Amino acid sequence: MTTVRWGHGHDLGAGFYRRSLWRRAAVAAALALTLVTATTSCQTVAITGRSQFNMFSVDQDKQLGTDAYTQELAKAKLKDRGPEFALVQRVVGRLSKVSDDPGFEWEAHLIDDPKTVNAWCMPGGKIAVYTGILPVTQDETGLAVVLAHEIGHAIARHGTERLSQQNGADLLLGVAASQWKDMARYQDLLVVGAQLFAFQPWGRKQELEADRIGLIYMARAGYDPRKAIDFWTRMSAQAGGQAPTKGSMGEYLSTHPSDERRIEQIQKYLADALAEYQRAGGQP
Repeated sequence: MTTVRWGHGHDLGAGFYRRSLWRRAAVAAALALTLVTATTSCQTVAITGRSQFNMFSVDQDKQLGTDAYTQELAKAKLKDRGPEFALVQRVVGRLSKVSDDPGFEWEAHLIDDPKTVNAWCMPGGKIAVYTGILPVTQDETGLAVVLAHEIGHAIARHGTERLSQQNGADLLLGVAASQWKDMARYQDLLVVGAQLFAFQPWGRKQELEADRIGLIYMARAGYDPRKAIDFWTRMSAQAGGQAPTKGSMGEYLSTHPSDERRIEQIQKYLADALAEYQRAGGQP
């Protein structure tokens, strides 16, 4: 059975930071105190210019990413030799050089798992590529589509942005529960509501933002951004009709947009990416 997963690195690894509501609320309270004197909480995302709220510093991104990365690699079978690994290193090298790098410590490994179609980049620039995605990427440019997207997540600091949002929401719920005794009976409903109406839609927005950033980075590195459409068309075919369609309930319940919506947005972003590609010496 082939597992098709996509880009969970900005979630800090599967289950790495899952905590109970009240434990996360305690963490959020501590972070809120730090927020009073923090100067890096309100930032601007590279390429898109979006204003971002993030309670974490870049150094904390790096530490969180390193911790999660160590845990994930400990469970993996690495394939850090041969032409496929060299390909991963080459693409990461080209993309990281043209990214808006805030001082990340880039590292990339190839995981020998032909049944998993996935790649991710942890906060701080820690990258993993599964061998199962290489038949879908097909060539160096296809792999650049994948890794530029994942690097876009890391540069936009989506992982700790989401932690900041979750901690803030948990803090509000914690304060509300301390003030209203009947709050506890609605706690589970409020958590589900926050997921459906806040965190999952925000996750879809982050995915599209990473696409936009990734197109610019691959273009700067000399990769044709138009190939992103070809890759996502192949990814859609790989899902075998199991992926959610645009506007469906499945898309609404997912943290990722449908492939159809993603391709539509990429087409809108291509003009800027192609201009960047030409500046890098690519052919129009």
